Amino acid sequence: MQQEQVIIIGAGPCGLAAALELRARGIDALIIEKENLVHSISQYPTYLSFFSSPELLEIGGVPFTTAQEKPTRLEALNYYRTVALRGGVRVHAYEKVESVVPQPDGFALSTRTRHGEERAYRCAAVVVATGYFDHPNRIGIPGEDLPKVSHFFREAHPYTGMDVAIIGGSNSAIDAALELERAGAKVTVVYRKPAYSPSIKPWVLPVFESLVRKERIRMLFHSRVVEIAPASIVVQSEDGEQAKLPNDFVLALTGFHPDRDFLRSIGVAIEPEGYPYFDSDTMQTNVPGVYLAGVVASRHEANEIFIETGRFHGVKIADHLLARA
Repeated sequence: MQQEQVIIIGAGPCGLAAALELRARGIDALIIEKENLVHSISQYPTYLSFFSSPELLEIGGVPFTTAQEKPTRLEALNYYRTVALRGGVRVHAYEKVESVVPQPDGFALSTRTRHGEERAYRCAAVVVATGYFDHPNRIGIPGEDLPKVSHFFREAHPYTGMDVAIIGGSNSAIDAALELERAGAKVTVVYRKPAYSPSIKPWVLPVFESLVRKERIRMLFHSRVVEIAPASIVVQSEDGEQAKLPNDFVLALTGFHPDRDFLRSIGVAIEPEGYPYFDSDTMQTNVPGVYLAGVVASRHEANEIFIETGRFHGVKIADHLLARA
């Protein structure tokens, strides 16, 4: 059994930031990550540019320099990888934490590697920095499990010439629609609200609206998809009227939620809205010694911009841990 002082679950930007902050304070935390380093960013659309400027995404006091005003996905992957390697952060990648069990003197963790090897750890404190992006919000309609449905968008090329429906109206939905239109897809965006989301990037919205006016993208407000079939979808408007539309692929870009079952298994309380409880001053949950960092603590703000504030959660955690010690 491996003994550690602090174990961080998740090697996203905020998990890395917490590890670097703790290391600077004399605590050499171990990160256990079930996928690769900054896995969520590696799953972003291939040609994505961040909303945030590079200095707002920096961790560990290391400057983030970019060629353009807004950093790209590729630049972010290179930056976080470089910071982790040069900062000496210990990361066990492709190892999944299967359980965290409170003990009188800390916590017992059991994990499994990608080769099936079981490992055991003990530690005094646990930081959960698992993000949201492995747990998409399901719609709960017939056909949602068909192979043509995805809750993630990577790139537009596979959809050239296809009828593609996008469910949602966030930045990710608008960005995907624009990229798909450029690649020659026939795009329909189905959005349950009456108008565009105020969170859409201000330099993107006029371009999107222009394409809608030119009927190169079909935008359906006050609407929702109620059924998905192999070659069609059924869209229902606010007044209850339904229309059957030809369809080849569905991108259900409806957001994500934290792994509530895993958090509950540790004993973390889940608030009525579905978000884990934590003290915003210390990032500690209702379970003493269990902390949250990053997007898992973002409540309604689960998107890339949350790195801006989530990267400082490690400071609060380190302050509290050292005060306890």
